[in-house]
Amino acid sequence: MLDTWSLRVLAEVAERGSFSAAAEALTMTQPAVSRQIASLERRAGVRLFRRLPRGVVPTAAGVLAIDEARAILGRLAGLEARLGAFAQLRSGHVRLSAFPSANTEFVPAAIRRFSELYPGVEVGLVQAGPGELRTGAVDVALLTSWDEAGDDVDLVPLLDEDHRIALPSTHRLAGRTTVPLRELRGETWIEGSHPDCLGPLDVLEKTLGGPPRIGFTCDDWTGKQALVAAGMGVTIMSTLAASAVRPDVALRPTSPTLPRRRVLAAVLPPAVRTPAATAMLTVLTSLAAGYR
Repeated sequence: MLDTWSLRVLAEVAERGSFSAAAEALTMTQPAVSRQIASLERRAGVRLFRRLPRGVVPTAAGVLAIDEARAILGRLAGLEARLGAFAQLRSGHVRLSAFPSANTEFVPAAIRRFSELYPGVEVGLVQAGPGELRTGAVDVALLTSWDEAGDDVDLVPLLDEDHRIALPSTHRLAGRTTVPLRELRGETWIEGSHPDCLGPLDVLEKTLGGPPRIGFTCDDWTGKQALVAAGMGVTIMSTLAASAVRPDVALRPTSPTLPRRRVLAAVLPPAVRTPAATAMLTVLTSLAAGYR
């Protein structure tokens, strides 16, 4: 099998027109270049150069071999340049996935900051879980402590978020600084999709004296708020999305306090993680510090 060094020697001899000139350009001896070309000719089974008193000229087979060698070396140089740009974050892509409440403000802010730092890297927001990290469908997956990520990924804690009760601004308890959960026993509750749902909040069921009465289930973040604002029920929202709450919806802490939830980033181990994924993780960690 031909190797890239042999191809480089072949191309250099053709460029310089002699073994001695090629040897000087390659920091080799003239006999070493001669042996390299002779070895190529033996493996090819055909003469590549005609030896002249002053230099060499390619044979017909040599012309073909030289053209192919130059093309191969050019493609390899292009590959090295592209990989270098990828490693130095001048190009490439990173795919991020997250849950709805994180997408209201936190994720867009992270994407904006990443794009400012690495304008040559394409950022995508996809629907995928941490289980798809190995397939390449996603590079960084945001999840919560309510999720299961699997054993083959790294989990990086980002922040801890609180939960609040979301009431219509006209609700009888909306003016309270803290809402006692026991006073919501007769309320209709609005459920959502995991993890932006009522969740495994045992304290809620314990205080209400039973499971909350679910009147509506809505996976859409905007739709949940609209139902609350219309007085159709109450729900629980995370403080991560507090800035995106409608003005006619009141967010209030509760008594007793609802459990906190940890937000994490799931990524592949460093040995197989892309440079862009590592850079996105750094951006997320830095941004999360402002939410603590």
